[in-house]
Amino acid sequence: MTGDREAAAERALVERLRRRDEVAFSTLVEALHPVLVRVARGHVQSWAVAEDVAQATWLGVLSGIDRFEGRSSLRTWIFRILVNTARTVRARESRSLSTCTAPARCHQLEDGEGVTTRSAPSVASPEERLLAAEMLAAIGAAVEALPQRQRTVIALRDLVGAGSSEVCQLLGVSAGSQRVLLHRARARVRETLLERANQASGEAA
Repeated sequence: MTGDREAAAERALVERLRRRDEVAFSTLVEALHPVLVRVARGHVQSWAVAEDVAQATWLGVLSGIDRFEGRSSLRTWIFRILVNTARTVRARESRSLSTCTAPARCHQLEDGEGVTTRSAPSVASPEERLLAAEMLAAIGAAVEALPQRQRTVIALRDLVGAGSSEVCQLLGVSAGSQRVLLHRARARVRETLLERANQASGEAA
């Protein structure tokens, strides 16, 4: 019954989007935009470009919603637009970087990149809030250091909450490859956090 209700709600949402309902579109953007940017960042050189990819994705949603046939979920369809857009931009970036001779004109990572888009949980004291923020920043930095395919898979699975079959469909990888990529990504993030914790313990001692 829950699945039927969800399917009915999605059909209603699609109809509202087709009528260009601004409230429906704004609500959808608010819910998905941060993770769209995060997934796009797995494909492109900087957060600024990832933001551009996400914006282009929403334009694609608006222009293509009348052709949406419901063969996949609306979310899967949106992320497929995102991934295809990001791949196109990445190919363009690769061509630009291969011919770039002036370093200042190539894409550079801005200071402060790599901090996760999730906000720190509410905690009791300033010290706990600082520790929570530092942990979130460490997780974000660990994810940013992953290879591109691992970064994309862990973002889709652990930030977006996509299922394994959905990720395989979006990225065009086998179930086995998806499991390996996710396992390696999670293991590397855990190792990085453990190293950080051990370092902090040593400094405290």
